[in-house]
Amino acid sequence: MRENPMPYIKANQTGIVLFVILAFAFRQPWLLAALWLIEAAGLATGGRWNLFVRLAKPYLRTEGRETQAEVLTRFNNSLAVLFLTVSVLSFALGWTIAGYVFAAFLLVAAGAALLGYCVGCTIYFQYKQLRHKLGHS
Repeated sequence: MRENPMPYIKANQTGIVLFVILAFAFRQPWLLAALWLIEAAGLATGGRWNLFVRLAKPYLRTEGRETQAEVLTRFNNSLAVLFLTVSVLSFALGWTIAGYVFAAFLLVAAGAALLGYCVGCTIYFQYKQLRHKLGHS
């Protein structure tokens, strides 16, 4: 099973938090669209083209550090892209409140992850439990 170093995961989460806070603070939804591009590029390339990771990589030590399973990283990144997609589409449709709400969901999830609680990990675990239960019923 492939693993991703947690410092890379944390760099991405930090980038997400900063972009969403800036989008809120300056009321600039286009920052969320830029974040969507960063996250979608990372998701499509298995993290190789995630701007936050690329910028932070030279400064991060990964030897002997905690890791996260690649499948879990991919799931969490998929959730981020989903929330950003709904947020950006909401802004495009003029649904400003919905756009900010979905961006806030992402902010809470990424912020909680930086503090040590992975919302996406919990959702993934529950999903796997449900699949197992349904598969054996």
